[in-house]
Amino acid sequence: MENIHGTKIKICGITNIEDAQVAADRGADALGFIFYNQSKRYVETEVAKSIISKLPPFIKTVGVFVNQDLSEIIDIREKTGIDIAQLHGDETPEFCDSVPFKVIKALRVKDSVDIHEVAQYPVQAILFDTYSDIEYGGTGESFNWELLKAKDFSQQIILSGGLDPDNVLKAIQIVRPYAVDVSSGVEDLPGKKDHMKIKKFIEAIQNGY
Repeated sequence: MENIHGTKIKICGITNIEDAQVAADRGADALGFIFYNQSKRYVETEVAKSIISKLPPFIKTVGVFVNQDLSEIIDIREKTGIDIAQLHGDETPEFCDSVPFKVIKALRVKDSVDIHEVAQYPVQAILFDTYSDIEYGGTGESFNWELLKAKDFSQQIILSGGLDPDNVLKAIQIVRPYAVDVSSGVEDLPGKKDHMKIKKFIEAIQNGY
C-alpha cells in the first residue's frame, strides 16, 4: 500500500518479537529500541539483538540513548546491529558529531523552537518531542505542532510526542515531517503494543484519513 504522504513511520519502544513483526508487516519503516535503563520501555541488549536478527532486511533499527557514554553506544551497536543512534538526553552537538554512525537528535519542545539551536547539531535528523520536567520522552503528551509549521530546517524532521491513530494525519498536515515516531499512542501498556492501534496508525498515514 502506497504511503500517499511519503512520511516514514517509526514504531518505538519495541520489547518483543511479536510487536516488532506486526509493525514490520503493517508497513513501519523503522523500529526503536530503548537502551536507557530508567525507561518503562527499556529492552535488554540480548533481547534487542534477538528481535533485530529476525526482522526483514529493509527495516531500519534505531537505538534510543539518554546521556550515555559513547563507548556504551558503540558497544550496544556492535552487539545488536542497530542502524541509527537516537540521542534523547542532553547531548551536545560535539557529542553527536563523535558518534561514528547515523544520529537522530531529540529536542524537547516547550513554548518555542529555536532554528539556530537546531542548526548546531551535525546530525541526519532532528526529532521533536514534548518537553517534560520529569521524563526524557514517552510521556504520551503532544506539543503545539504549529511551532514547526513552515520552518526551514537543514536536517530531516521527525515528529514525536502524543501521536496516535486519531491525530497523526492532522499532525502530518501541519508539520510535513520526514517521519513520525509513535510509542505510547499504540500501546496497551508501556512496552506492550496494541496491534490494532499499530494497524490503524499506519493505515491513517497510508490512506490519508
